[in-house]
Amino acid sequence: MPPPSAHPGLPTLADSVRLAEDGVHLLDRRVFPFEHRWVHARTVEEVAVAIEDMVTQSSGPYFAVLWGMVLAAREAAQDDPGTARKRLRAAGERLIATRPTNDQPRKAVAWVLASVDAGGADVAAAALAGARAGDADYRRRSREMGRAGAALLPDRGRILTHCWGDLYLIGVVEAALEVGKRVSFVCTETRPYLQGARLTAETLAEMGVETTVVTDGMPASLLRAGEIDALVTASDRITMDGHVINKVGTLQLAVAAHTFGVPFHALCHAPDPHSATGADVPIEFRDGEEVLHALGRRSASERVRGWYPAFDVTEPRFVTTVVTDRGAFRPDRVHEYWSEGTAP
Repeated sequence: MPPPSAHPGLPTLADSVRLAEDGVHLLDRRVFPFEHRWVHARTVEEVAVAIEDMVTQSSGPYFAVLWGMVLAAREAAQDDPGTARKRLRAAGERLIATRPTNDQPRKAVAWVLASVDAGGADVAAAALAGARAGDADYRRRSREMGRAGAALLPDRGRILTHCWGDLYLIGVVEAALEVGKRVSFVCTETRPYLQGARLTAETLAEMGVETTVVTDGMPASLLRAGEIDALVTASDRITMDGHVINKVGTLQLAVAAHTFGVPFHALCHAPDPHSATGADVPIEFRDGEEVLHALGRRSASERVRGWYPAFDVTEPRFVTTVVTDRGAFRPDRVHEYWSEGTAP
């Protein structure tokens, strides 16, 4: 069994990866909300495989990487500090490679390595301190970004979203409710794992927000009919010139929103200073067999094959606003985020 939640009162997915003495416990998002099943990862390799197998997704891999690095530090605790640090760097590379499009795992690794480099001989203690700091930082930045995003929404806005941003969208919804805005959401199903129907919609319902689920093919008609006030998504990475990389399907929603005059606000803590433009971001391709199944059942003939780029790239011209923890930027000005100070 996982340890008790450190964040009681928040939606379930806001604390779905937990560290314990016996390893890392991950709520299995492949079966949520129908089952509350936890996967127990005892080693850093088991954490990496759980991420690759989609046990956790969205914000989940960030926290899984933090706690996975703690497991790696525990495993290396008997080594001399130099060897332990080398093993930790190798563990970090393995964890970053699990989801190459998203830049958050790299940030999680950086939190732990920086603490270990500054923490003296007790590598395990330093790794734990760094992971805890990275956890607190992510949650703080999500709240700040949420306030900036909520300010852009109309008082009674109907918001279309795609896939899920965990603490990203939780931060927006909490901030909107705090100032009295009565927002409602329309969630795409988000094939092939139905994250929108299962994860997004359930979490919004937990927060008491009116929520409607539509198939991935319906939003353009809703946008044309004037049923949507804003498109809001998280992002797995945003480049310095304002390209938005997010769950595949985001591009078609952004194009439709642009066509029908609906603003698209993309959420991220910060643009990635290592990615100048969309061509610099590696797009993860997953096994095409995943497209041919839904909720564990095959949904297409054995005679056909699937193709699954897990993310797509939306050009800045289709993006109205990039919302960060330092406020909102036009996509062509998002690089100014870094001119306001060093990395938080």
